[in-house]
Amino acid sequence: MDELSKSSDLNYIVVEGPIGVGKTYLAERLAERFSWRLLLEEAETNPFLKDFYRDRERYAFQTQLYFLVSRFRQQQEFFYRDLFTGGMVSDYAFAKDRIFATINLSEKELALYDRIQTALVEKPPLPDLIVYLTAEVKVLLERIKSRGRSFEREMEPEYLEKLSEAYSQFFFHYDRSPLLVVNTNNLDLVSNHEHLDDLIEQIRKPPLGKRYYNPSW
Repeated sequence: MDELSKSSDLNYIVVEGPIGVGKTYLAERLAERFSWRLLLEEAETNPFLKDFYRDRERYAFQTQLYFLVSRFRQQQEFFYRDLFTGGMVSDYAFAKDRIFATINLSEKELALYDRIQTALVEKPPLPDLIVYLTAEVKVLLERIKSRGRSFEREMEPEYLEKLSEAYSQFFFHYDRSPLLVVNTNNLDLVSNHEHLDDLIEQIRKPPLGKRYYNPSW
């Protein structure tokens, strides 16, 4: 274990990025390295998700609403149960929920979604740092294929491209927390310990504004 310094400004880190980029794996390794609590998105418990990948237009609203309520409930329970007990790392930011809503919902559905989200008055605390992982679509598709989740097999490259662009737009304008943007095209965090250790050293640096990490291993 390599516990993060008590004097660090980091107590809550979020790992974000499009589907298949490696959010959960990195979040798990950070929790292990820093001896922190781990909050993982409950994606596979969504009963509409498999239907969504088969027919996005028909099941988008149900899928999105389930995620919104589930993410809100999970973060509220997690934060207010152990609010000041050590650090925490998560593989999703509550604010990213609207990225998916924007690209998946119709205009009327998005308006209703926004009204429901606004009704969730108590928003979870902001992270001290967001680690935003990026990768080319072909890399994302390879990683999705290698992890073998059956309900992701029908995902079209066009949808992943659209999602990646929406993420880029969202985080280009994001300024509510310090941001570390990481190009993972040449990173093998799973098999190469040197790659993982180097990225963690980047994460440990003081969280100031927006930084970029673009390794060329």
